[in-house]
Parts: sequence; structure tokens; C-alpha cells
Amino acid sequence: MSDTTTPKTRRVLSGIQPSGRLHLGNYFGAIRQYLKLQADGHECFYFIANYHAMTSLRDKAELEAATMHVATAYLALGIDPARSVFFLQSDVPQVTELCWMLNTVCPVTLMQKATSYKDKIARGLVANMGLFDYPVLQAADITIYDANLVPVGQDQKQHIEITRDLAIKFNQTFAADVLVPPEPYIVAEVAVVPGLDGQKMSKSYDNTIEIFQTDKQTKKRCGRIVTDSTPMEDPKNPDTCNVFALLKLLADQAELDEIAAAYRAGGYGYGQAKNRLAELINALFAGPREKYAAYENDPDTVRDILREGGRRARQVAEATMARVRDAAGIVTTY
Repeated sequence: MSDTTTPKTRRVLSGIQPSGRLHLGNYFGAIRQYLKLQADGHECFYFIANYHAMTSLRDKAELEAATMHVATAYLALGIDPARSVFFLQSDVPQVTELCWMLNTVCPVTLMQKATSYKDKIARGLVANMGLFDYPVLQAADITIYDANLVPVGQDQKQHIEITRDLAIKFNQTFAADVLVPPEPYIVAEVAVVPGLDGQKMSKSYDNTIEIFQTDKQTKKRCGRIVTDSTPMEDPKNPDTCNVFALLKLLADQAELDEIAAAYRAGGYGYGQAKNRLAELINALFAGPREKYAAYENDPDTVRDILREGGRRARQVAEATMARVRDAAGIVTTY
């Protein structure tokens, strides 16, 4: 489905890999939608996909730090543990059990068709079974919580289609409707967030503007946005400017119209636009930055929130696995 409206209350699930510091692309491409789904009263399950991160991140200290950063950042940005189940993937061991069981019904040809695997190998990631099997673990992540909707970008839609295929295949193989085939939730108006160089904002391109940095650091980073060499006094085209593309995410329409007119009239420099962009970013994230600092100084509270979220997630996961084991004939004695 592709829509700008939110369907009736459903169970929503999404995860994020702890692969680095959160940036504007993370917020406008995903987190903002998560907050809206939470505010709309959906039953939201949001998790930190630290098992998935192991396909490319092998440094113990780096993975631990990135995991705590993402947890702290999501809480600071507004993920509410009273309204959403917020947890670590690794706190639900049942998900790897379901991954194995889905692997037993997953055709190898289905994985060979996965475009994300081919794309990652083309970008230089080392081929390994974790990377190859990534969509099956993702399918387990989704189906173990009976998720109806999965917010994803267009580039992840194929993984949700694979999840649907595997859920249906498992149900048919064991003649039991035990897994819920999910639907992708793709918000049509979400645009690709440009980075400093005009490419999609991504840690892998080193072109990000981080959310949780100081005002001064934000201004310095905005100053590095690539523009053309048009002199300040000459007219400029806002529609081809990386700075203006980012301003469109933050400024209201009246201000955008004013800045666009100034671009076209001349006498308005890229430096002025960059400074205004930094001001808007700093204003938007001032509150979350304060909350982040408070949580960062109290990591035990963050861990307690994750622990409680994991407990709630395990309850749902174990109920699903009880159905799955029974359908497949898996005998347990505990």
C-alpha cells in the first residue's frame, strides 16, 4: 500500500540498525513517521536491530556504543515506552528460533532475487551468510509480533514482500494460519533527504548532518553543503540547490516562498541560506538534545526501559512461537 493517510489502528513494527550517529535522513525518512504512528494510537513495536548490525559491524565497543546511542536518541526524540514497545532485538531470542524455522521453508532462489544483497555486495560489503539471510531474519522480526504494518522506504518494499511470501509459505506447508502476512506502509510524500554532497544522506557517504551535536557543530556542518559558484549578487535557482532542498524539510511555506524569491532576485547568498538552515535545525532539535543529554547521563534508566520493552516483546513472541512449534510438530519439554 502507498498512502499519505494512516489506516485504522493496527500493530506496527519497525527496527533500526545501530550503525552510527543519527542524522537528518534518519529523522525525516523514518523517525518522524514512527512518532506519527505512535501519536495516532497504533500498537507500535520499535526495536534496535543489533543482530542485523553484525552483518557489517564487528567491533564490540562500537556496536555497544551505537546501540546505546540509538536507544538514547529514540527516547529523546519522543518514542514513548508507555505507548510503544521499545526494545533490543537481542532481548528476544525467540526471533532467531523463528528465523531458523522460516529458513527451512525458504527457497534459495527467493534469497537470490533479493536486490538489497546484490546492492550491498556491489558497494563492497563482504559476502556472508548473515547478509544473504538478512531478509529471513527480518521476516522473523516482523511475523513473530503479528505485525500488520511495516513502515519502510520504497527500497525496502521487496523485503516486506519476501516476508509475506515466507509467512504464506509457512502457513501452507504446515496447514495452519499461524503467521500474519504483513503489509508495507509507505508514506508517499517522504522524500529522499539530500546530504552535504547532494547524494542521499547516508553514513556510508560521510555526508550527514547529525541530530545530536552542538549548535556550533551544526552550523559548521551546514557550511560544508556543496553549492555552485554563482556570485551572491546574481540570481539563483532554488530548485537545483542542496541547501534549499533541506530548507524545504524545516521551514514553513511562507518562509520558503520568501527565500525562493530572494534566490531568484539575486543579492541573497548561499551562506545566508546555510545559516538559516542551521538555525532551523538547532531550533527543531533543541528540546531533544536536552533530553538526550539527560538520558546519556542516566544510562541505567535507558537500560531499564529497554529491559521492560524486551519483557513485553518476549511475551508476544513466545505466544507466536507456541503456535508455530505446535503447527510444525516441534516437541519441547520445558
